[in-house]
Amino acid sequence: MSRLFVVANRLPISIEKQGDKITYRQASGGLVTAVSAFLNKENNRFTQKIWAGVAGCSEILWQAAADSINTDYDFKPLFIPAKQYDQYYNGFSNSVLWPLFHYFPSFADYQPSYFDAYLKVNTEFAGTLLKTLNADDTVWIHDYHLLPLAAMLRKKLPGLTIGFFLHIPFPSYELFRVIPREWQQELLSGMLGADVIGFHTEDYQSHFINCVKKVLKVRNEGHEIHWQGRNVRTGAFPIGVDFERFNHASTNLEVLSKRAEYLRSKQDKQLLFSVDRLDYTKGVFNRLKGYREFLVQNPGYRGKVVFALVIVPSRDSIGKYAERKSLIDEYIGNFNSRFGNISWQPVIYQYGHLSFEELLGLYTACDLALITPLRDGMNLVAKEFVASRRDKQGVLVLSEMAGAAHELTEALLINPNDRKEIARMIRTGLEMSPAEQEKRMTAMQSRISSYNVVAWAKAFFAKLDEVRHAQQKSEPQLLDNFAKAQMLEQYNKAKKRLLLLDYDGTLAPFAANPNDAAPLPIVIQLLKKLGSDPKNSVYIVSGRDSVSLQNWLGHLPVGLIAEHGTKIMDRGGEWQTRSAPEALMALAEVTQLMEQFLNQCPGSFIEKKDFSVAWHYRKADLALSGIKAKQLLDALMASVDLSTLSVLNGHKVIEVKGANINKGLAVKKMLNPQSPEFILCIGDDQTDEDMFKVLHDNKAAFTVKVGNEPTLAAHNVLTPYLVHELLQRLSTTADLVQTF
Repeated sequence: MSRLFVVANRLPISIEKQGDKITYRQASGGLVTAVSAFLNKENNRFTQKIWAGVAGCSEILWQAAADSINTDYDFKPLFIPAKQYDQYYNGFSNSVLWPLFHYFPSFADYQPSYFDAYLKVNTEFAGTLLKTLNADDTVWIHDYHLLPLAAMLRKKLPGLTIGFFLHIPFPSYELFRVIPREWQQELLSGMLGADVIGFHTEDYQSHFINCVKKVLKVRNEGHEIHWQGRNVRTGAFPIGVDFERFNHASTNLEVLSKRAEYLRSKQDKQLLFSVDRLDYTKGVFNRLKGYREFLVQNPGYRGKVVFALVIVPSRDSIGKYAERKSLIDEYIGNFNSRFGNISWQPVIYQYGHLSFEELLGLYTACDLALITPLRDGMNLVAKEFVASRRDKQGVLVLSEMAGAAHELTEALLINPNDRKEIARMIRTGLEMSPAEQEKRMTAMQSRISSYNVVAWAKAFFAKLDEVRHAQQKSEPQLLDNFAKAQMLEQYNKAKKRLLLLDYDGTLAPFAANPNDAAPLPIVIQLLKKLGSDPKNSVYIVSGRDSVSLQNWLGHLPVGLIAEHGTKIMDRGGEWQTRSAPEALMALAEVTQLMEQFLNQCPGSFIEKKDFSVAWHYRKADLALSGIKAKQLLDALMASVDLSTLSVLNGHKVIEVKGANINKGLAVKKMLNPQSPEFILCIGDDQTDEDMFKVLHDNKAAFTVKVGNEPTLAAHNVLTPYLVHELLQRLSTTADLVQTF
């Protein structure tokens, strides 16, 4: 049990003052409805529910109203200076992120003052929250206004549970990269402060992962991203609606009254309906042009159909929005004057808000809902329309660019830029038989009723629980005497054992020159003793080249795995290789690129192996080498074909090897034929995590990481010398359990 902090740009409440009377009104937006519906169903999950956001009124007015506010939430209001809020909200959020993320890059206005204000307001959010947050609380951050916030909170409270959900599309890398580089890094690293990052569709999720790989040069395993010692999970969670609310509301007396009013108004005409916020992403012009094309191609429908278009005011203070409204007003005026007459107007246009009852009345009275955004994260209007049709009649014409199109596949899907297709689908919908309408509507209702808004939130929190549980298990756990006793007891009982030992940083401390890291006599002695035990199979699993390993360790009764699994030699056997010819050809070009950085970074050097090449910089100047390493990494990620080669950013080394080769795959191949009853796996860096991952659920395995970083290994030891001590205990013949 913990407290839940829901964090969004605005509080779900409006404070209003009329004369001397102060009142409050709860918001009814999609986010508020979604979160509240989930928390009402899961009311015992959290001890307290706190909503943080900008108050939207003065601090004096808020304090005057605070005592009278009675809702399901406690509130944590922020009061941001008007100019700063304008640059954060109308500026960076809605004049940079909104157009760019919706594929309107020419509309973006990259003013540095906007980004500065954006960071400052996010810092204000972090400061306000950190005054109240405890390490065991859960924070759920929403939307594009707060992309940097998770990392700001994580920096101060590393153990905090944080979820982030993006309610708009995430763009492809080719669009995201037009943002100034510093901003790109700030936004992505900010999002990666969360434990789970949610998107509406797998496409948006894929775009995000690709941007993280390209911009931050980090590695991922499927939908999981390794970042700063943590595994961050991404997921596709298409938000739903409160199906029961909309479905049952169609029998509400006020809704029925409104529906009857609209039916009387349309008389014997067929009614098309659209409702949207004022926004260039909604495709209102394309919609009107498609409807116009329909009337041109089907003159027999003139006077027999009417289009009710409602535009809800939004961001009027932004120039692009005010300009859009003027153009829509003018277009509809010309449309009606050209096609209409005294008794019939093809478009009934309202610029204003609708009440819930008015909205449901139009949903249930119309014959066809026309929803054609040019780009939309989800579009809940489409789902609300489907949910409201208790009669299972009505047709949905929906843009394939809306996230909802992935679920509402029985709708008539259109390209919103194709006015002729819009015209064809309007006619198809108006002429669709009642039986076909019922068939399609039933299928869509079945889908959105089972994956409703509560299911959306439950799926997100289930993933958050899963990730946090896994991360808690990956936190450093020093190998104490109790764990050693368990290990030794299992070791003594086992008749078949497998020991997997990394070399550099595990058996031998790092050396400035890799050639100076020859094994100490104690290591030779331990490996000889352990390898001579007939119950043991010992393998050295290293990133080193095969020649070095064989020169140092080839005379011992152990197996050798070189270059992260590219070459394998079983005890007493010959080297076996796993690398494609095209990888070797590509490595020649990589070597040439690395050589360009040698003169730029004195002290760096290249290590050429049979099937990989590494650029070492541990002997170079600390400040300069860090800059050059990043430049080389950027150049490699831009030029390397990741289907052929993989790039490893290791400890003071950047290594390139064949793709689909790692220590984990090498270890996996030897598990089944060996079937050991005891496994010990020890390593120190990121390449060893691949082994730990393969062995994570193996009950016979004891996994140990050298160092104190978070890991998938079950335990940590701090230095290679403690590894020697552990192996010394294993190599003795006495029953060592009693010594602990």
